[in-house]
Amino acid sequence: MAPIEFERVKKQRYAAVIAKLKDIRNAQEAYKTVNGKYANDFNSLVQFIDTASFTITQQRDSSFMRYDKVYQIELQQDTIIVDTLGFVKVRDSLFKNDDRYKSMMNVPYAQNNEKFEMKADIIDKSGYRVPVFEAKVKKNVILYDQPQDLVERENAHVSVEEVNGTEIKVGSLTEVSTSGNWPAIYDRKGED
Repeated sequence: MAPIEFERVKKQRYAAVIAKLKDIRNAQEAYKTVNGKYANDFNSLVQFIDTASFTITQQRDSSFMRYDKVYQIELQQDTIIVDTLGFVKVRDSLFKNDDRYKSMMNVPYAQNNEKFEMKADIIDKSGYRVPVFEAKVKKNVILYDQPQDLVERENAHVSVEEVNGTEIKVGSLTEVSTSGNWPAIYDRKGED
């Protein structure tokens, strides 16, 4: 019965961890939209969510006639008009009436109140400087109270239907990606 119970506990804990990693990813993407780079620590990310706003704009094409001195006739000029419609708080946009973002750095089910490890950087990809981030936690932290042989087998997993490797993570410090390393089954829970 140990492997069956382990599988049940693992799925429950992974789902909670992945939900937090999705919150971190959404917050980081909002931070990048406003600041042009990712947050390097959770304090600045939480402060950003508390205080920042998205600008709601509308873009429309327009044209007008302008006298051209070279051709000495009126020529049509095309332009884009951007109207600011208002502002919406990042907190309201991402988390509605929930303050779970204040504890998104805490790893669910962790024995010693461990926090997710998060780093942000700017890497060079084909001559472009691209901001990247990564948030992760070791599987051993989440499965601390499970049989050690089953945890070791879990860490060695290589499968399309499992979380591969020794950690669950979102983003990458070497690739331009905000994807997680979990299988699609964890994304079917109704959100994201």
